[in-house]
Amino acid sequence: MGAQENGSDPNQEAWLKCDGCTEILYRKEIARNSWVCPKCGQHFRIGSGEFIELLADPGSFLELFSGISSTDPLGFVDSKKYTDRLKAAPKKTSASEAVVVGKASISDHPICLGVMDFNYLGGSMGSVVGERLARLMQISLDERWPLIILSASGGARMQEGILSLMQMAKTSAMLGRLREEGILYVSILTHPTTGGVTASYSCLGDIILAEPKALIGFAGPRVISETINQELPDGFQRSEFLLKHGFVDGVVDRREMRDTLIRILDFFAAAGRNARVASTDASDDR
Repeated sequence: MGAQENGSDPNQEAWLKCDGCTEILYRKEIARNSWVCPKCGQHFRIGSGEFIELLADPGSFLELFSGISSTDPLGFVDSKKYTDRLKAAPKKTSASEAVVVGKASISDHPICLGVMDFNYLGGSMGSVVGERLARLMQISLDERWPLIILSASGGARMQEGILSLMQMAKTSAMLGRLREEGILYVSILTHPTTGGVTASYSCLGDIILAEPKALIGFAGPRVISETINQELPDGFQRSEFLLKHGFVDGVVDRREMRDTLIRILDFFAAAGRNARVASTDASDDR
């Protein structure tokens, strides 16, 4: 889906090769085009900082809970110590964890915004990811602000075992409270969104949007094909396939995502105002 390119490192190469059309592209040209290939429309993988810049009003994002950091509760070791992976992860991205959360505005609509970063341990969902999102959801509940979460994840973080899987239940329960209160939740799925993230908060949105050609699913297509011993349909688990089968509500080009969110927020803000006016009129009639 394209390598992660945040354009902030002066040592990064000036030219990039598109995975979609193999065209050699000038980095600054891609950056000006929201990290989308101008030749074929391939979406490059970008970090949380770049997504926040693309979606939120300039200067409006206030990061929260950045001080909550991962520990190594299981003393986990695979090919490396988990503690070593945690030390190395920030070198690949400016994010302090696999999700960055905070308050922001989009076209002056106040929102709660969470953005996952695949470059931090594959966007894996550990205890800190679940805790940051749960706290963000609580703010959305308290302020009655719409919640927007952008997902990019390989799934649950195996180095934290069952503690990682618990985050599925915690975030899903919090979203249930938002739904009971009628608070809007928009979920944006990018490449890839898989595993426990797909099986929890990323697919519980009131509105679910996806970037083009994003891989979205629980298990990978190879695993599924080998399990059921059948060949899968063309485009299986890609966002266009899921749109056709009713799993997502829209496939939106990254360059149009902010405008799409503005239309959604405008619509629900107007609907909320109309509902309040109708309620006031009904009270006056009584």
